[in-house]
Amino acid sequence: MTDHKIPVRAEVPAENTWKLEDIFPSDDAWKAEYEALQTMPAKISAFCGHLGESAETLLQYYRLSDELTVRLSKLMGYASQKLDQDTANGFYLDMRGKAMSVYVAISGASAFATPEIIAISEETMERFFAEEKALETYRRPITAVRRLKAHVLSAAEEGLLAAAGEVARGPENIGSMLRNADLRFPEVSDGEGEMHPLTAGTFVPLLESADRTLRRNAFQTYYTRLGEVKNTIAATLDAQFKQLKFFATARHYDSTLEAALDANEVKTEIYTNLIEAVHGNLDKMYRYVALRKKLLGVDELHMYDVYTPVVEDAAVKIPFEEAKSTVLEALAVLGEDYTDLLKEGFANRWIDVYENQGKRSGAYSSGNSYPHPYVLLNHKDTLDSTFTLAHEMGHALHSYHSTKYQPTCTADYVIFVAEVASTCNEVLLMRHLLGKTEDKKERAYLINHFLDQFKGTVYRQTMFAEFELEMGKAAEQGETLTAELLCEKYLALNKLYFGEDMVSDEEISLEWARIPHFFYNYYVFQYATGFSAAVAIANRILAEGEPAVADYKRFLSGGSSTDPVSLLKIAGVDMSSPEPVNSALELFGELIGELEKLM
Repeated sequence: MTDHKIPVRAEVPAENTWKLEDIFPSDDAWKAEYEALQTMPAKISAFCGHLGESAETLLQYYRLSDELTVRLSKLMGYASQKLDQDTANGFYLDMRGKAMSVYVAISGASAFATPEIIAISEETMERFFAEEKALETYRRPITAVRRLKAHVLSAAEEGLLAAAGEVARGPENIGSMLRNADLRFPEVSDGEGEMHPLTAGTFVPLLESADRTLRRNAFQTYYTRLGEVKNTIAATLDAQFKQLKFFATARHYDSTLEAALDANEVKTEIYTNLIEAVHGNLDKMYRYVALRKKLLGVDELHMYDVYTPVVEDAAVKIPFEEAKSTVLEALAVLGEDYTDLLKEGFANRWIDVYENQGKRSGAYSSGNSYPHPYVLLNHKDTLDSTFTLAHEMGHALHSYHSTKYQPTCTADYVIFVAEVASTCNEVLLMRHLLGKTEDKKERAYLINHFLDQFKGTVYRQTMFAEFELEMGKAAEQGETLTAELLCEKYLALNKLYFGEDMVSDEEISLEWARIPHFFYNYYVFQYATGFSAAVAIANRILAEGEPAVADYKRFLSGGSSTDPVSLLKIAGVDMSSPEPVNSALELFGELIGELEKLM
């Protein structure tokens, strides 16, 4: 049992932790910056009523906005990442709360800006650009603001909405604290009677085990515990969608989906077309499920059998050092400049590597590139963890490129393209590993892993997206999102997406309660669209070489310099068409065929 002990934060060696001193050398330095930022709402407010007076005034406002973007990013990043190291640490919980408060105060103080910028006439705005050449840097964000004229309120109303921002984040924060800090699970036994710790971080690795008794015990224990707090989690989701409805209605949108996607210049048809395209390819998912059932040799395939590899004895332990080397080899096709940046991140502690007690579960790239990106992992020495490393470093280097090559005002790329670079890395890694082996068992193991990526990223995330769409519609129709309603909807979708060869265990109806992304405002569909785009980009890179790599790096460096669909066209992908989704799922079907022959 001691071999499975999860250390407390103080026991983790420094070399396996991220170096947050690169943001602030100490908590005291953070506090000094926090106090300095207290004066900023007044500095912002001084521009109120004056943005339309001259090009120089408008330029000064945007330059101050850029300065605050960097400073707030560092303030929030440091506090949030300190808390994520140990989510039960009250000191850093208070620090993050303080950071959020100053962020909200500055956002509230700048609420006048959007209505004032919109009120400037076209003639006057073009004169401003002609008079002040430096203002051209801000043409893109200015145009983006003015595009939303129909959804922008008066300065006073915008101030109220901005002030409500902190309250609106309540459901997500409460849900996160419940899942990560307060929920505790009993240990679970494997087939030999050995006990294993069960946490949010160990749950999926336990489901990957070849020991079916351990998988079943982890599955049933985890969801039994979630079931004990299902009403609390349902109430937080209900509050989440009520606040989304409030803001969408206030801004004159027809739906919460439209409000969420319009912020990123994405049409709702892309969301609904994705669901339709995946529905049209469910036959391939059913074929995958039937093959998994056959290869596992079980009379009934249960939801706790979804993660375990189907190729016996092919799973290998991959230490973090080996994972780094493998990722570097796989991504060498992107050029030495790209791999040099990876090496820099590995050597200079951009990454927090292993799980510790209270650490936030899952993995992410911070998106804060001042002075450089950071990555949180919960590395488990598995193939899946190697792919997670490639994925999150894809995010990190996307942020790095956008920050380096774009002005501050367009450095932050929108969510719709956020999963493309990360998943492109994963596809390149898989193609690299497949290219290194002709061994049937190893090849079958890798193909199964690739199939699981398709299953988890395209099918599963689209199922999540459809569930989220149903929650939004229910909230908009005045329904309360009770635990019973959510379980019923989720179980029905699970049966639709997995088909008759899968036993949709009753416990899986509670899976919605463990998914933090349902608080991210229609985020998850972009995993599926991003994966589809990434498959197309990776294929082009491997087929065409340098020209495709050059186009891809232009995309990575694009930030939000244009709308996301246009950015992807630079890399050779048109996501306004269902073709990339259908093409990716066609590859899914081909891989199933190859695995059937190998096995």
